[in-house]
Amino acid sequence: MSRERGCSRWLLFAACAHLVFLLPPLRARAFALSVVSEGAEDETELPVLQKSEKSRTTSKIGRELKGIIFVIQSQSNSFHSKRAEDLKRDILKQAEDLGKELPKVLLIHQIDRHEGAWTILPLMKDFSLTYGRNSSWIFFCEEDTRIQVVKLLETLRRFDKSKEWFLGKALYDEESTIIHHYAFAENPTVFKFPDFAAGWALSIPLVNKLAKKLKSEPLKSDFTIDLKHEIALYIWQKGEGPHLTPVPEFCTDDVNSYKVDHCATTFSNFLPLCGEPVNKEDVFVAVKTCQKFHGDRIPVVKQTWEGEAALIEYYSDYADISIPTIDLGVPNTDRGHCGKTFAILERFLNHTSPRTPWLVVVDDDTLISIFRLRKLLSCYDPNEPVFLGERYGYGLGTGGYSYITGGGGMVFSRTAVQKLLASKCRCYSMDAPDDMVLGMCFSGLGIPITHSPLFHQARPMDYPKDYLSHQIPVSFHKHWNIDPVKVYFTWLAPNTEESHNGKKVGYNREDL
Repeated sequence: MSRERGCSRWLLFAACAHLVFLLPPLRARAFALSVVSEGAEDETELPVLQKSEKSRTTSKIGRELKGIIFVIQSQSNSFHSKRAEDLKRDILKQAEDLGKELPKVLLIHQIDRHEGAWTILPLMKDFSLTYGRNSSWIFFCEEDTRIQVVKLLETLRRFDKSKEWFLGKALYDEESTIIHHYAFAENPTVFKFPDFAAGWALSIPLVNKLAKKLKSEPLKSDFTIDLKHEIALYIWQKGEGPHLTPVPEFCTDDVNSYKVDHCATTFSNFLPLCGEPVNKEDVFVAVKTCQKFHGDRIPVVKQTWEGEAALIEYYSDYADISIPTIDLGVPNTDRGHCGKTFAILERFLNHTSPRTPWLVVVDDDTLISIFRLRKLLSCYDPNEPVFLGERYGYGLGTGGYSYITGGGGMVFSRTAVQKLLASKCRCYSMDAPDDMVLGMCFSGLGIPITHSPLFHQARPMDYPKDYLSHQIPVSFHKHWNIDPVKVYFTWLAPNTEESHNGKKVGYNREDL
């Protein structure tokens, strides 16, 4: 009996010991299961919170996007309209990826209420009426501006949208210049105006103010020469309106540059090339001159860009076989030259090969890169009526017309010349301004002017350095107080260093 009781006690002790050793793992397992269970509850709740926060953020971004009206400063020519449509699609695609609320994207050339839509200010009344209550910003950009929509929203948030704002990348003149009518002659650096290539923005309160002013005081300026400067002047209103506020996130650096990490906008700063450059024989160059300039201006042409042209003729009031020049039988005039220009158009149509699709008319003091022009023309269809160069405007606030300013070079497709000469539009006098008459004629025919900022009516020193820094220019104009040969080889020659009379020559743009 005692042995059986001892055995029973021993078995009981062993069983208890076994339980003691088993309990910690069981407890640990229970604790672990508890943690997993609580974690699982947290994991199911966390996505809900994240989704809620994301939904609120998306909704906010959507509202902000809907408050921005994007306006692309587009053109109706097929090459330019396609580039503008591509940019519009990119903006909308970015917006779609961010949320449901898509912004309004307008193309200037489709706003066809009047000829002067590209000058922007005549649109302010329509913008105010349509978007003045439910929007925050009008953001303008060029077809080659590239926009990071999220960064643009972040940038605009810094500014109180209930106040009057004029935002952009600031340009300024280092010296007073003819293209700005020598404004702020004592210190031209004080006045800032926007570089359109970087994009620029107006707050809706400022748009509404401008619309009200335009309603009571119609635009008075006859000529539109440098739109970005003239818009800034109009907004400033001699101190009654806001100055341009510089925005460092509005950039003109190339999208692939290391500098663009902070940028909301960038710019495709290259010379457009759509396939191979057009052949040399596809471009006929007409140089307008007169006897008194045979000795000083024509030698500059021959030292610089004449060799780039396969087909070139000099038209004068005197036949000089040493150049040679052709006397068209049109007397020289001190200004205008309309009679001479129309005689050149007639000669191109009737005395050159119909297989030559392009005509370029330049002055004898125009500096031009035919090499770059051939690249540029690869993007245009000569079967369309193309009239290309630097665009100016006359009387566009109250109707008027656009025209290509002659000094930077006027480019015509043969189709455009055919349509012009088939019409009855001609010079009202032999010394009428040829470029303006041509603009009036093409406007009447419904043929749009095609603008390229790569053509320049003035000298390099007449433009802000920062503006020219993102260009590969095609032309400049005038020999005043410059070395035109030096300007050509610095700015326009096919390479930055060019062989000239057997020697390598190179110049620093900062010197010009």
